[in-house]
Amino acid sequence: MRLEDLTWMDVERYLEGDDRLMLVIGSTEQHATLSLLTDVKIPLALADAASQQTGVPVAPPLNFGVSPYFLAYPGTLSLRVNTLNAVVEDVVRSAAGQGFRRILVLNGHGGNAPARHHLGQVINDLPRVQFNWYDWWTSHSIEAVAAKHNLKPTHANWLEAFPFTIIEDPPEEPKVPPQVPSAIMDANTAREVYGDGSFGGPYKASDAIMHELFAAALEDILLMLKFE
Repeated sequence: MRLEDLTWMDVERYLEGDDRLMLVIGSTEQHATLSLLTDVKIPLALADAASQQTGVPVAPPLNFGVSPYFLAYPGTLSLRVNTLNAVVEDVVRSAAGQGFRRILVLNGHGGNAPARHHLGQVINDLPRVQFNWYDWWTSHSIEAVAAKHNLKPTHANWLEAFPFTIIEDPPEEPKVPPQVPSAIMDANTAREVYGDGSFGGPYKASDAIMHELFAAALEDILLMLKFE
């Protein structure tokens, strides 16, 4: 159940019986042969699946995140940290003002971490509101699936290669992880280092593994929506 498919009257009726909301944030950035919106498509698909089981509505996703290091790749569109923080704060304050009291942020992009820290400040002004934050790719459930199949998860490799994120057929052979000279690089250097954009390893895993991965993340979200 997405807000885009509801009227304001629908939301008002929903709030009479529940006060939960899911907010998806991601990025528009290079992902090698995957969609530029991979970091939105994955958490949004998870949110839709969780909504089908719980009836918790999904706010329109924030399609832009903090990705300055990939700006040399055409199609990458980045926000400044303070812009992201301000937008996320404005959205949750709007929701809280209408009666949403339990808000789960489903984040699809590592560069958005500053927004989680910022919400740690915002919550002091919203004492009746609870936040949960889920970085799906770092969860213990996802780590367990990767370890089970002896796969290393990283940016733009098999980890994010779901049927709905693949745009071009990925290479068959795994990519040797590049030598990274520094944790902080300008965008042109990052493109030279990462080439096609993948951080290395297999580009794709079997459909069965990806189904297992999705199911594990979905189970995490269903638990987090209980706000226990």
